[in-house]
Amino acid sequence: MSENMKPVPLPRKYFTPTVIILCLIALVGIIFISARLLFGIGAVTNLSNQYPWGIWIGIDVAAGVALAAGGFTTAALGHIMHKEEYHLITRPALLTATLGYTFVASSVALDLGRYYYIWHPLIMWNGNSVLFEVGMCVMIYLMVLYIEFLPIITERFIGRVNLPGFLGKFNNQIDKLLRVLDKGLNKTMFVFIIAGVVLSCLHQSSLGTLMVIAGQKMHPLWQTPILPLLFLLSAVSVGFPMVIFESVITSKSFGLKPETNILSGLGRMVAPLLFIYLSFKIGDMVIRKTFVYLTEFNTASVMFVIEIVLGIVLPLRLFMSPSIRRSPLGLSIAAFLVIFGVFLNRMNNFIVAYTPPYQFTSYFPSIGEISVTAGFIALEVLLFRAFVMIFPIVSIPQPGTSKTKFSVRGV
Repeated sequence: MSENMKPVPLPRKYFTPTVIILCLIALVGIIFISARLLFGIGAVTNLSNQYPWGIWIGIDVAAGVALAAGGFTTAALGHIMHKEEYHLITRPALLTATLGYTFVASSVALDLGRYYYIWHPLIMWNGNSVLFEVGMCVMIYLMVLYIEFLPIITERFIGRVNLPGFLGKFNNQIDKLLRVLDKGLNKTMFVFIIAGVVLSCLHQSSLGTLMVIAGQKMHPLWQTPILPLLFLLSAVSVGFPMVIFESVITSKSFGLKPETNILSGLGRMVAPLLFIYLSFKIGDMVIRKTFVYLTEFNTASVMFVIEIVLGIVLPLRLFMSPSIRRSPLGLSIAAFLVIFGVFLNRMNNFIVAYTPPYQFTSYFPSIGEISVTAGFIALEVLLFRAFVMIFPIVSIPQPGTSKTKFSVRGV
């Protein structure tokens, strides 16, 4: 980390016109979540025995897991590969991953008919189930993310514990506990970082395995034995673009100048990753000769072409351009296209390509499903804003430094 940069809470006014709109979206989502919990999943969704999953799985879970990949990719880059210059972005990426996986777990619970049995995999093991492996990896990784976030909490409150009223007598004990916790985490954090990277690779690929066993229910353009590898490669490819996009948006929202040098360095790594992902995807299509399905003009062929052209080829070309990588706007556009491409890939695999046997009707998400998905996204953004205002997550230059990489402007 640069000597003149330090992560600090960002004191800003929380409510802005955009935040108020997000609050309204989140409120609508919470209303539909309450209705789902009170009246059952059939009351707010268009799911059925033929279509047992919809956008809550395809978008909230599958896409959510992929878009939270910035946590393990930056952890691997900054802590395992010891690229010290990228430590500036590890905390925001960690927060994004932590919030993302929290809402992924919440989405899984909502999508279960008996959501109150979500704890069953902890004691009812099934080693032959891919879904069991995914569930266990996600649960353990979520705990690892919480542990990785604990040093940020201890840094924020060590020496600053000031409970009100009669609780004040516990200030010293809590401060001592925080110091002991911080000391212990400093010695063992490398274990959790390595575990997080390993667990992420496991469940990112296993989500692809879920669709492999779907067999003929999936369209041939997406059904392939190497789907686990493609899911892992796409998750790795979208990790850095997600960090770039989140960093630019955060800088704009809080009146900070983006760390273009750092983000440009990340951008240089994205193009090779996208090229590898594209090579495997096109190579698999050529070997299996599924390109013949592109001659058919239907929803599947159109969505596949959009996924490849807008989600891989175009951002690959943009990230290869030095002028694009030097521009925060260019970086954010290129990163958004990668995010869009992976988002569309997961939606294509879990919804567009999936055709249940003996179907009589088609699936389209209800207003309730759409509202819950939009509400979760809004809640994640709102919580992200609150966390960076309370905890030392975003790094800014400190007073008295002669050379700065960030500049703080009024909001």
